Amino acid sequence: MIAIPADPNDPEDRDVSVAGLERGLMGRRIRMLRNRLGMSQDEFARAYGIPLANIRQYEIGRHMPPPAVRAYLKVIAAEPELAAKAIADAA
Repeated sequence: MIAIPADPNDPEDRDVSVAGLERGLMGRRIRMLRNRLGMSQDEFARAYGIPLANIRQYEIGRHMPPPAVRAYLKVIAAEPELAAKAIADAA
């Protein structure tokens, strides 16, 4: 299903699917969370135990994080220090 049709006057434009739009919006939320915490992608990945490559893929909207990661991101947003401590203690 197409969420945003391509501009017929732009030969380089492409349709955006509903799934693609959802991935892009999730990537934006992750980037905004990371920026709110004042962290680079690498710092965020290390602090919260999420592979850097995954963070990059999520932020550009190439992949949607699995449900467990989406739930974890909500925990990070609500309690960033507690989440980082839990990961550090588990290592």
